[in-house]
Amino acid sequence: MIKPHGSEELRPLFIENEDKRGEAAEQAERLPALQLNSAAAANAVMLGAGYFSPLPGFMNAADAKSVAEDLHTRGGLFWPVPCLNLCADPSSLGRVELIALRDPNLPGNPVLAVQEIESVEKLKDSQWESLTERIFRTRDPNHPGVATFMSLGRNVVSGPIRVLNYSYFERDFPGTFRTAVQIRSAIRANGWDAVVAFQTRNPMHRAHEELCKMAKESVRADGVLIHMLLGKLKPGDIPAHVRDAAIRKMVELYFPPNSVMVTGYGFDMLYAGPREAVLHAVFRQNAGCTHLIVGRDHAGVGTYYGPFDAQTIFDQEVPKDALQIQIFRADNTAFSKKLGRVVMMRDAPDHKEEDFVQLSGTRVREMLSAGQELPREFARPEVAHILMEYYQQEAGT
Repeated sequence: MIKPHGSEELRPLFIENEDKRGEAAEQAERLPALQLNSAAAANAVMLGAGYFSPLPGFMNAADAKSVAEDLHTRGGLFWPVPCLNLCADPSSLGRVELIALRDPNLPGNPVLAVQEIESVEKLKDSQWESLTERIFRTRDPNHPGVATFMSLGRNVVSGPIRVLNYSYFERDFPGTFRTAVQIRSAIRANGWDAVVAFQTRNPMHRAHEELCKMAKESVRADGVLIHMLLGKLKPGDIPAHVRDAAIRKMVELYFPPNSVMVTGYGFDMLYAGPREAVLHAVFRQNAGCTHLIVGRDHAGVGTYYGPFDAQTIFDQEVPKDALQIQIFRADNTAFSKKLGRVVMMRDAPDHKEEDFVQLSGTRVREMLSAGQELPREFARPEVAHILMEYYQQEAGT
């Protein structure tokens, strides 16, 4: 099986031993506490689940700067996006060495993790602006990732952590949320050697389905990991439980048995385009995948990134030996009226725009809200009906 990123063995920070975890939870109740923001809580979940392996915890300002500017920590580990615990007011921490990190996403704010405090540093305006620009390629406050990042506070609380639970993800998505450890174990149990991963924060239409099948065939993979983001999204994105139901119905009806794993991970979307695409590759290598589909405007939003920036970053900025996982480069995929099947547009140079069945996201929402059937060339009817029910509920019809 493919090795985890940066080490021979996966290094999840979740306390597996139940007795030790109980002792740590009991101790945590007596510690000074810091209530996390959702972004830091998601980072803690990812550290616990092994997706951020081999990081030992939250980065300090110097490592964050090094990662933002050079895609490496000061110690030389390749890493694409700083892993930070940012807070607005660190005054409650005092001079303590150990704190409890409380979950902002659950009632009562239970303890999510315990952190050793190595440093608390306040970022200067110039440092803040540089981090934002490097991560997102913009400082525009209208960018949803930038807007979130700007709201988190400028105090960097660094140090190793031990994770006690996986927040709301296990409770709300018991059949879908899986750690990198669990996915590796399932891949091994399936006897899969080559596995192609598909990242999604949206429902999957016919083009996405066929893209997974194309990639699997092209790289001769044994299976496909459909890996959906379960954390916070921007307003207007479809909730995770609806996506989950739609994707599972598609896999049930239109993929060969035992060829796909439908799973999810507990992270908040960054909308950071190229940098986030590389982070997605790290996640999937740690989960045991050998290939990741990187499509047009992968992890992007609006017009902040070029259509293939998330692919070219692997050529221009990622050192050749930095990752073992390979990238499957995809173009827009759509049903060809001429050929009677779904194709990648780059493979149909003789086609005009009207030769493809395409719908904008706005048009899809309008049709589903009005109870109108989507073209079968665009969406499987069973999937469309799940989405239609959601949109009609949202519209109050």
